[in-house]
Amino acid sequence: MKVIADKMKEMVENSSAIRAMFEEGKRMAAIYGAENIYDFSLGNPNLPAPQEVEKAIRGILEEEDSILIHGYMNNSGYEDVRCEIAESINQKFDTRFTEDNIIMTVGAAGGLNVILKTLLNPQDEVLVFAPYFGEYRSYVANYDGKLIVVAPDTKTFQPNLEEMEKKITARTKAVIVNSPNNPTGVVYTEDTIQKMADILNRKQKEYGIHIYLISDEPYRELVYDGIKVPYLTKYYENTIVGYSFSKSLSLPGERIGYLVIPKEAADSELIRKAANVATRILGFVNAPSLMQRVAARCIHAKCKVEAYNKNRELLYTSLTSMGYECVKPEGAFYLFMKTPTEETEFCEAAKKHNILVVGGTSFACPGYVRIAYCVGYDTIVKALPGFQALAEEFGVKKAE
Repeated sequence: MKVIADKMKEMVENSSAIRAMFEEGKRMAAIYGAENIYDFSLGNPNLPAPQEVEKAIRGILEEEDSILIHGYMNNSGYEDVRCEIAESINQKFDTRFTEDNIIMTVGAAGGLNVILKTLLNPQDEVLVFAPYFGEYRSYVANYDGKLIVVAPDTKTFQPNLEEMEKKITARTKAVIVNSPNNPTGVVYTEDTIQKMADILNRKQKEYGIHIYLISDEPYRELVYDGIKVPYLTKYYENTIVGYSFSKSLSLPGERIGYLVIPKEAADSELIRKAANVATRILGFVNAPSLMQRVAARCIHAKCKVEAYNKNRELLYTSLTSMGYECVKPEGAFYLFMKTPTEETEFCEAAKKHNILVVGGTSFACPGYVRIAYCVGYDTIVKALPGFQALAEEFGVKKAE
């Protein structure tokens, strides 16, 4: 007798290796002590939320009406919150959004599910660039879409645009991009984005269809070395942006984000209406009410990116000096390292040194591991001898 749906059975079997490794870390911590486990598996911010967040929560609870704070509102979210967010985007990127272009969501993941529910018919195709966040696979499958994977350019980890153009068909409905990227930390350049937009415009005309570019941006604020992240609505009209405050304000458990649906996007008014309905029927109803109001008050607050940058510099410099190969991250808090042996073997060997990393197969890019450096600086320092031992075990030659 079948108990769960066939689709869910497959999803359970392919459940996130990231979460599995995180649970393994908790198990090992109970045995060896948390201070002796070097867990780089989960992108869970280790920095406290900015002081503005606590101040905002206290102020809202003390100053605003309780019924307003905890009650229902428009499915899109509070009008004043959406207005505040639209104005902040306009100031940063010289856009002209209003509250009508903003839909508050239950994090970036909730926003992606809302927009995919809104856009996809069965067997519609969604392109993603490997390596990509593995949950995209489940999100697309949840709405009977078909995920089309574009192979990676492992020299730069910029999108492989030549292969992308070949894989676009008359059934292509959307392309998902994630920059700064999880798992590589790479920021897609303006040249890459412009060329991508040109290809999409050509393909739309060729097939007489609309192709939506979905920009998943939870790491937008986490960039280093003065790098600028292009705002995609300025390059391609059919762009929809998903944003989250999980990383920028260190609030991953609060599940608060938003979608930007520009008026320039094809059928934007219908998409906005459908996205509101999708928000209800997916069971979200609306984004968390208190956190919406907190986000509005903290729209200009930032976590201390300097701490992540210090971790990045130590980890990248140390690993490359040992002989490991990786592209230096430009944003987010991940480093994607090539393994000197089969990735599963490397991950298992790393566990013997109490180091937990996630294999690249989870991101459709085997032969690599993702190292999440949103951890204490001392955790990296203590883990380095283990990485050195692994380098010696697998014959990694030191950089000259």
